[in-house]
Amino acid sequence: MKGYRVVWPAAGRIELADFTLPALKPGDVLIETEYSAISAGTEKAWLKGMPNTSGKFPQYPGYSASGRILEAGSDVEGLKAGDRVICYYTGHASHAVKPAEGLVKIEDPAVSSLEAAFFEIASIAMQGVRKARLELGESVLVMGQGLLGLLAVQFAQLSGGLPVIAADLNEARRQLSVQLGADHALSPMDEYFREAVEELTQGRKANAVIEVTGVAVALKQALACTARQGRVILLGCTRINDAFVDFYKDVHLPGISLIGAHQFVRPDRDSHPGYWTRQDEFRTLHRLLSAGKLKLAPMISEVTAPENAPMVYKRLIEEEHAPLGIAFHWTKREE
Repeated sequence: MKGYRVVWPAAGRIELADFTLPALKPGDVLIETEYSAISAGTEKAWLKGMPNTSGKFPQYPGYSASGRILEAGSDVEGLKAGDRVICYYTGHASHAVKPAEGLVKIEDPAVSSLEAAFFEIASIAMQGVRKARLELGESVLVMGQGLLGLLAVQFAQLSGGLPVIAADLNEARRQLSVQLGADHALSPMDEYFREAVEELTQGRKANAVIEVTGVAVALKQALACTARQGRVILLGCTRINDAFVDFYKDVHLPGISLIGAHQFVRPDRDSHPGYWTRQDEFRTLHRLLSAGKLKLAPMISEVTAPENAPMVYKRLIEEEHAPLGIAFHWTKREE
């Protein structure tokens, strides 16, 4: 069977190409993709071949999607043709073959396939906030209000963070963060940013800082805004280490904990405090969305055909503030 997908043949080059899907093995399912979501920061960095990416091409981007099962192989239990599922690491592609064991069914018809396409991205933010081990009433500062940051604001608020403070350079994103649950929103470029954080936390600074930008200078700023014996969650991927950190003064002396929160530290099986499996995160996201406690729709700003991929990625590279949530719609192909 043939499918088609987004491919990056070389740095900065974007194409749409046909490919042959592998045959179904026992335990596999064939999925027709409905939507795939772009992870803007990560995909921009890998497309440009930035530091702390592989720099190897061709690449087949896309790791967060939703789809419908077309065919189930032998030995598949609990899933059948017609079921909608949350997909991860299937690429920006029209179809995929995946082991059924790791897939989670979209049970609630009120949960749209478009929203579900962002679940893998949302689970990254969720696992980062889990590692903060928030207690009721602790103050939280979220640095960066892209998709991950806006999601982190919501999870911090749901976890009892008070106040939850959002920081971003872009005013529109700051306003959206307040709509989604932030108690306050600040610009990190404000001359008195640190003083504002201190004032909002009764002089104590933030108990937990979720650093989502991946910008080294933002980490320095985060450390300056962290309370004694507080913790900084490194959720964003730092690509360029261009800011000096005095670890004695900024980390050791105030007793601050730095916690790495890359998604690949999640366990494959058996969730435990702070470290849940991808599948358990998906089920939690599903329940939160069904209960109206999580909002994804306000962060989705554009849905487009895969044929527009070159234009979409060009904007991501060139524009300082590209649209927040962009998804490809695979079941409505432009001819």
